[in-house]
Amino acid sequence: MIGRIAGILLEKNPPQIVVDVHGVGYEIDVPMSTFYGLPATGQGVSLFTHLAVREDGHFLYGFASADERAAFRQLLKVSGIGARTALAVLSGLSVTDLAQAVALQEAGRLVKIPGIGKKTAERLLLELRDKLGKALPSLGATFAAGTVALPQDNRSDILNALLALGYNEKEALSAMKAVPEDAGVSDGIRQALKSLSKA
Repeated sequence: MIGRIAGILLEKNPPQIVVDVHGVGYEIDVPMSTFYGLPATGQGVSLFTHLAVREDGHFLYGFASADERAAFRQLLKVSGIGARTALAVLSGLSVTDLAQAVALQEAGRLVKIPGIGKKTAERLLLELRDKLGKALPSLGATFAAGTVALPQDNRSDILNALLALGYNEKEALSAMKAVPEDAGVSDGIRQALKSLSKA
C-alpha cells in the first residue's frame, strides 16, 4: 500500500495531478478541497494517499490530510459509492461539514453535490452514522464544541426536532448546550426550548 507520497508537483489538471518522486511521475486524483491548497507546479508537495487496485488498473488518490483520506475510505465502504463519487463528496464538502451533515442526518447538504441524489444521500447518512466519528478521532473536539456528539442518538434527535420546529442550526446548537448529556429526547427538547425562550 502506498500511504504517502512526497515529491515535486509536475502537472495540475483537475482532478488529476502528477507528482515526480525521484524521476517517477505518479498520476494522482485529488478532491478539489486538496487541489485548491496545492503549491505551484515545480514546488514540493506531500500527500496522504490511497491506492485502489481494480481489474482495469491501479489508481492513486491523494489528500491534504489524514482526516480527508479517512473520510474517503469510509465513503468507499458505502454500497454503490465509487471513488469518483467519494471525490465529488469531498470536493463539495469539507471533512468537518460532511461529519456534521452525518451527525445531524442532513441529506440537504449532500444532494447539492453533483451526482448525489436523495436516495444516495440518505444511504450515505445512514451507513456513515456510526462509522465516521470513529474514523475521525481528531474531529471529536469539533463535535464536543458544537455539542453534537456523534454516537448519542438522543442528541441528534433533539437537534433534529429543534431544526424541524424552524430554529436555524446556530440557534439549535446553542440551545443544545443547556441540555445534559444523558437527557432523554422529550426532556431534552423541553430544556432546549426553555433555553431558547430566554435567549
